Amino acid sequence: MVLTNISVWPLVVVVVVVVVVEVGVVVGKLAIAAIVVLMVIVVVSVVEVAVVVVEVAAVVKVVVVVVIVVDIIVVEVVVLRAAVAVGVVV
Repeated sequence: MVLTNISVWPLVVVVVVVVVVEVGVVVGKLAIAAIVVLMVIVVVSVVEVAVVVVEVAAVVKVVVVVVIVVDIIVVEVVVLRAAVAVGVVV
């Protein structure tokens, strides 16, 4: 079959257009899938950062509580020593 026949060209054009459209649809779906995967990666990263921030905040709270308790104990020891020293002096 020779493609010089006029009646065959519209069919060839239709087939080429359909193939190009189908390839475009597949490429578009792949692009959308890639964007979705990237968005999921970004969301997971943000969640991981948020978890780390919450964990750090919890550690900071514990450290602050420990520091406050240690400060209170140190102040009480100093006050008790001062009281003993005053008692010894008196």
